[in-house]
Amino acid sequence: MPVRAASSSRWVLGSPRRREVAVGAKGKKGGKKANGIGDGVASNFEDSFEPRAVAFDASTAMHLQNGAVQEVEFLQDPKEIDLEVLSRAETQIPVLQQAPGPMVPAQRENVQLQAYLNPLPRVLLLHTGGTLGMDPNQSYVEDSPGSVHMKEGTGGHYPAEESLQPGEVLSDLLTSVPELTNFAHLDVNIVFNMDSCRLGPKQWVQLAKLLDKERNNYDAFLIVHGTDTMSFTAAALSLMLKGFKKPIVLTGSQLPLAMPRSDARQNLIDSITCATAASIKNPLSRYPVHFEEVAVCFGGKLMRGNRTRKVHSSMYSAFDSPMYPHLAELGVEVEWNHHQLLKAQHDVYQPRFKLNTNVIRIPIVPGVDPRKAYGDLYGRGVRGVVLEVFGVGNMPDNNAHGWLPWLKQQRKKGLLVYLCSQCSAGNLHPELYRSGSVALNMGVESGKQMTPECAVIKMMFCLEYSDIPLSQPIAGEL
Repeated sequence: MPVRAASSSRWVLGSPRRREVAVGAKGKKGGKKANGIGDGVASNFEDSFEPRAVAFDASTAMHLQNGAVQEVEFLQDPKEIDLEVLSRAETQIPVLQQAPGPMVPAQRENVQLQAYLNPLPRVLLLHTGGTLGMDPNQSYVEDSPGSVHMKEGTGGHYPAEESLQPGEVLSDLLTSVPELTNFAHLDVNIVFNMDSCRLGPKQWVQLAKLLDKERNNYDAFLIVHGTDTMSFTAAALSLMLKGFKKPIVLTGSQLPLAMPRSDARQNLIDSITCATAASIKNPLSRYPVHFEEVAVCFGGKLMRGNRTRKVHSSMYSAFDSPMYPHLAELGVEVEWNHHQLLKAQHDVYQPRFKLNTNVIRIPIVPGVDPRKAYGDLYGRGVRGVVLEVFGVGNMPDNNAHGWLPWLKQQRKKGLLVYLCSQCSAGNLHPELYRSGSVALNMGVESGKQMTPECAVIKMMFCLEYSDIPLSQPIAGEL
C-alpha cells in the first residue's frame, strides 16, 4: 500500500533531493533514535544500522519500516510535512513532526548522517542564560492581556543548570522556532544558565576557550546571552579571539521565548541568518558574505560586537552601535554593509585568554576632587583606569580641581590611564585643550573613540599583554 509523503527537505533528515540515501530498519535492541525522528532511522551507522540503498525517481521511492518495504509517493505541495498512511490496515509508521522530540546522547554521532543527507552549515549554540530562557510563569506577572512585568525582587527565574539537558533545550528551541533547521544543523551546549549581571572575566575566558576548542568543528557560532552585559562579553571575545575567522553572533531577548509577544524568536532567526550567510553550504544565501567577526544581532540589526552598547532597557531595539555603521539590517531583505565588515583574512589566529581585572571606570564630575573621591588607587591594587572625560578630551585644568595633580601622582606610581569620552559618538582630540595636552605628556593614552564597555575590557587585556598598546586596533574596536 502506498504511503504519501511531502516533497520536503524535512523528510528523512531533510534530503529527498539526493538520488540515493542510506536508510535502514531498527537495529539491535536498544538502538537510539536519530534526533527524535523515529525508530526507522538509527543514530549510528556501524552499531545500529542495516544500510540499504533506496533509489528515488521523480515520483516514487521505497520506505523501509521494521524491515517492510512500502511504496512512497511524493506530493507536489512542499508545505505538507507529515507522512500520511493511505490505508489504516497498513502497519503504522512514525509521523514526522515539524520539530523533533528530545535529543538523545547519540546526537553528535547522528551529525554525520545529517551532513550526508542535507549538507547545511553546522552551527553550535552556546546557552549562557538571560531572559530568553527564563521560566515566564515564575518570572512575570500579567497586568492585562499582552502586558506583563517581572516579579519584583526576583530578577527572573532561571532553571537549575543541572536540570537543563542540551537535547531538551534544542528540542524546545526547534519546537518554538522550527525555521532554524532551514539554515543549519544545530547543536546546543549549556555553558551556564544565569543572569548576565553575574557574568564576568571568569565566564568570558570560559566561553573563549570553548569557542577555541570547537573552532574547527563548526561553521558558525550563536551565543544566547542576557542583555545587561552582552556588550562586555562581545568585546571580550573579539579581543581574546583575534583572527578567529568564523562568525560568532550574540543574541538574546527582552521577553522569554515562551511568551506570546517575545522578541526571542525573531532575534534567533535573524542571528542564524547572519551567522550562516558566510557559508557556501547555506542554500538560503544568495551569495557568501565575508562575515567572520564577533557581532551582536538584536532588534533587526547586526552590529560589531565591540562597538555595541545597550541603549534601551525595555524596547525591542535595545542595542545600537552609535560610533560605527550597522553591519547589516534585517527586514524583508538582509541589507549587508559589506564595506564595514571586518577585514581579517590576513590576521593570524592567536587566541589569548588572560585578563587583569584590576580596572576601574571613572567619569569626571564637575566639583569632585579625585584626591578625596578616589585617593591612591594604585596603592589599593588598581592597575588601570578608563577616565571618561568631557567632549573630545577636556577636563578641569586648575590645580585646585585636583584632576591633573592626581593623574600625575598616579601615573608616577605606574597606573595605566586611557581617555574615553562621555559622549556616545564622535572622535577624541584631547590635544586641543590644555588639560588634555598635559595628560598626554604624563603618559595618559588616547586614540580613536572606543565604547566605555570595550575600553575597560581592552584595559584588562592590555595589562596582561603589555606588548599591545591600548591605542592599537585589534579587532575593529577603534
